[in-house]
Amino acid sequence: MKLTALFVSHGAPSLLLDNGPTAHFLTSLGRKFPKPKAVFCLSAHWEAEIPLFTHAERLDTIHDFYGFPEALYRMRYPAKGFPELAQRAVALCQSAGMDAGLEPSRGLDHGAWIPLMAMYPEVDVPVIQVALPFIQGPAAVYALGQALSPLREEDVLLLGSGGFTHNLGALAWGGGETPAWAEEFHAWASAALRENRLEDLLEAETRSPHFRRNHPRTEHWLPLYFALGACGSPWKCETLHTGFEFGSLAMDAFAFTGVGE
Repeated sequence: MKLTALFVSHGAPSLLLDNGPTAHFLTSLGRKFPKPKAVFCLSAHWEAEIPLFTHAERLDTIHDFYGFPEALYRMRYPAKGFPELAQRAVALCQSAGMDAGLEPSRGLDHGAWIPLMAMYPEVDVPVIQVALPFIQGPAAVYALGQALSPLREEDVLLLGSGGFTHNLGALAWGGGETPAWAEEFHAWASAALRENRLEDLLEAETRSPHFRRNHPRTEHWLPLYFALGACGSPWKCETLHTGFEFGSLAMDAFAFTGVGE
């Protein structure tokens, strides 16, 4: 049986302190699916020219943010690594014709440890963080998910962590109405996922309404393709969580499986 692939919106670093709907959802998510042997997490907050995989026995907690409550900087998520599985991931990438490598010193940034702390608070699941090959674009991230898809048969969770929308300059930090440009993009992207419109999604920058208003930079959008590629097309999409925070920040999460799985 293949494990479900996931995309989650990890939101602001203070998500766990705020204890809002998305934090409650992420906590429940860890119980919704079987506990995996390991997690490969591709986060919006680590970019590289090619896919890289953490290769340490124990992963440090990176506090890659500023201006948040002191309690957040005291949080630690000392996840175990899985160097042998990271090496297997490199081999899978190379077999698929893509360059990939190992990173022995990097820990987990908040795009990885924030959702994982909610999902697996006992820190009992080994983690490998995956660098986002940002400059290669959507098709390359989708291909990376495809290359690693055999791991789903080995009780490994492939997790993309980003944001369904992510325009920090437009956020209403005190709360506010969701603007039409965010609602229209959200509706388009949600329908494209439900309807298996892979080509539309790969070309979302030009085909979707208000793409650049929602994603001035695409690093939080690209992890979605990692989860999609892990299942291939056509896929089955389950919306696990939806809703806006701070006006225009969509916090959607999705589960993907291949048709027939």
